[in-house]
Amino acid sequence: MEKLKLGFGSDHAGFLLKETLREYLSQKGYECVDYGTTSEDRVDYPDYGKKVAIAVKNGEVDKGILVCGSGIGIGISANKIKGIRCAMVSESYSAAMSVRHNNANMISLGSRVVGEDVAKLIVDSFLEAEFEGGRHAGRVDKICAIEEE
Repeated sequence: MEKLKLGFGSDHAGFLLKETLREYLSQKGYECVDYGTTSEDRVDYPDYGKKVAIAVKNGEVDKGILVCGSGIGIGISANKIKGIRCAMVSESYSAAMSVRHNNANMISLGSRVVGEDVAKLIVDSFLEAEFEGGRHAGRVDKICAIEEE
């Protein structure tokens, strides 16, 4: 199976964890595209959530992984882009279920919430999960329909 192309984004608080995850997944054979930020200098998380979400929406990358201090603000920002289903997760089960039942195409994590080892488990669960379709497909369709209202 061909490895996915992944987009990464973070603010200053999530920079170090983003770098750790990008390196970890690169070593596992994923193609990793970094949309910033590039340091721990203060930046605004909506800018990076938006960049990665647009890349996912436009098909430049298959899935997106975001990191800020809590994982909340950057995830909310990504979800403002039509077609994005970004789940804010802090453990593996929710990461997998976000794909299995909600066909999530992005996740966001909090660098002040999870450590490196847990973050690696989370991204592995997210990337290994597959959308189950079936009864969940209709629900995802309803989620997408909300964007048209």
